[in-house]
Parts: sequence; C-alpha cells; structure tokens
Amino acid sequence: MTRRLQSVIVMLTVAMLGGCATVGFYAQAVQGHLGVLARARPIEDVVADPSTTPDLKARLALVLRIRAFASRELALPDNGSYRTYADLGRPAVVWNVFAASEFSVDARQWCFPVAGCVGYRGYFDRMAAERFAQRLQREEGLQTWVGPVPAYSTLGWFDDPVLNTFVGWPEAELARLIFHELAHQRVYLPGDTAFNESYAVAVELEGVRRWMAQAGDPAAGEANARSLARREAFFGLLLAHRERLAVLFREPLDDAVKRSRRTALDARLRTEYRAFRQAWGQPAAPDRPAVPFEGFDRWFGDGPNNAQLASVALYNEHVPAFQRMLAEAGGDLGRFHEDVAALARLQPGQRATRLRELADPGRSRGTADRTD
Repeated sequence: MTRRLQSVIVMLTVAMLGGCATVGFYAQAVQGHLGVLARARPIEDVVADPSTTPDLKARLALVLRIRAFASRELALPDNGSYRTYADLGRPAVVWNVFAASEFSVDARQWCFPVAGCVGYRGYFDRMAAERFAQRLQREEGLQTWVGPVPAYSTLGWFDDPVLNTFVGWPEAELARLIFHELAHQRVYLPGDTAFNESYAVAVELEGVRRWMAQAGDPAAGEANARSLARREAFFGLLLAHRERLAVLFREPLDDAVKRSRRTALDARLRTEYRAFRQAWGQPAAPDRPAVPFEGFDRWFGDGPNNAQLASVALYNEHVPAFQRMLAEAGGDLGRFHEDVAALARLQPGQRATRLRELADPGRSRGTADRTD
C-alpha cells in the first residue's frame, strides 16, 4: 500500500469516527484533494503537448527554475512537489473560513488529524464555505470571513502540483508562493497556525529577495522591494488596529460601550488607510478609495471584521522573530530551518517566551539562553 493511499484511508477512518457533519466535511476534503491530484500531469508532458499555449509553457519553465532554486539555494525539500501541473477550471483551489467572536480578535480553532488545530476551515467548494460561514454567524453569532486560497501544502504527504490558480502570477509572487508552501514541508508544528504561517512568510520573503538578486535585474528588484515595503506597511496598519481592538475588548465595559468605541476605532483605521494610500501614490476619495489598489481595498468593504483581523495575525504575528532567527544564523537557511525545528520542539510556554525575545532584541541575551 502506498503512503498516499495510506494517508487517504487514515483521513477517511477519522471521518467515520465523527458525527454526520464531520463525515461530510472530511468527505469533501478527501474528494476535493483527490480531484486535484487526478488533474495533475508532469510538467514535461504539459510542455510537450501541442495544445499547450506558449504562455503556459513559458510559465511552467519558470516554475521549474524557481523550484530548482528553492532546493539548491533555500534548503527547501527536493521532492515531487511543483513538478506537475493541474488546471482546476476555477479561480481558487479552496476557500478558507475564518471566524472570531464579536469581542475577540483571535481566530476560532478547528482541529484535524495530521495538521492539528488551525485557525480556519477549508472547503473545495465556495458555496459550501459560504454556507458554513453563514451557519457560524446564525448559530454562534460569530463574525466570519471567507478567503480564496490559491494553493495549500499537504506537508509532504503528497506531491503538491502547480495550479492554474497561481501559475500566471508575476514572477516574484509566483516564487513567493512556492517558497512559502515548500517551507511548510520543511518545518510544521501541529496546532500552531501563527508559528507555521509566520515561519513560511519569513522564508518566502528571504527567498524572493535572493531570487530577485540572482536575476540580475536591479529595476525588478527595486520594484519588488517597494511592493514588499508597501505590503508590510499595510499589514502593520491592520495589526496596529487589531491590537487597539484587543485592548478595548479586555476592558470591563458594557457591550454597548465597546461597540460604540469599536465604531470610532474603525473610523480611525479608515482615516489611516486613506493616508496610507496617498503616501504610496494612490490618492483617496473623501469617503473611501475610489479605485482598486494592490488588493488592499477589498479589506474595506464591510470590514475588516474580527475574523479578517485574526487571519492577518495568523500570517504575520511572528515574522519579525523568525527574521531575527535568520540573522542570528548568519543568513544560513539550512541552519535557520534546523533552529526553527528546534524551536518547534520546545514546550509551548518556552516557545512563546523565545519568540517574544526574538521579536524584542533589546531583551538580555542571558534570558534568551535559558529557553534554549
């Protein structure tokens, strides 16, 4: 029996041990993933196919160069992932449902075999994700956000394919995604989404910087650096807003007072966002941005609500700490991955303390040493 078939059987067995809702969720997960695998073809076969467009051939050739760079230069796994291609005929591979209560900016957790507890629940069908989000709103009063996902990692249990959902992205963004997903195969801590995603983001940022540097195109490198700085500034804006809300929610106030103050804080964020938009070269209208800007405007429809803010924290909370770890490793990514794996083996309290110390280099070195 192959490892792939074993893992599918394990997933199905776990599903059968739960209630009807659990069975339905795992069934769609297994069927959805097997559907992705069924469409995957070796990139060499896709390139050799006369019906493949020249543009797709060029993109897949770029993927293979990025894939080789990831293993050769970033110490990421050298396996069958991102050596096949699948066209799913839809804009996302899955849709993740994030949820948080009215007075919390922490993500609701769901627990699964292998992956452990994570701050989202994924569906291969968008309508199913929307229905689940609506049920959480209706039955539990939670705030929800459904986000499209272009790719996911099976943590090395399967060979993850290149998908139509991201193959056409700009070069730096394409490299970023591949580096990020491969990082999950190198180190993964079940039950700690913020740890896993922040580590993968740190890997992708450093990986893209090195990829652009070796390309020998200073203009492209500068454009990518500006894009990253803009993105960092934007998410810094959201994280600051999330922290202000967290402080508010901890105060012993009546719910009505909290809601009123939250409205004022939301208005402050919108003012800050208009200033951000203007500072980065996109003047804003008096009430709200008038034209799309780098995908950021979508956060300001009816939100960002607590679920959206929770999702931002999951992907960015510990990035500075991991970047500090990389610096302490002298930029040696192989050593960095090993250090992260050692950090993952610590007890939760020790790990949290170490991450705080890394994020605040002003702390004493002696304190940091006691957690190693």
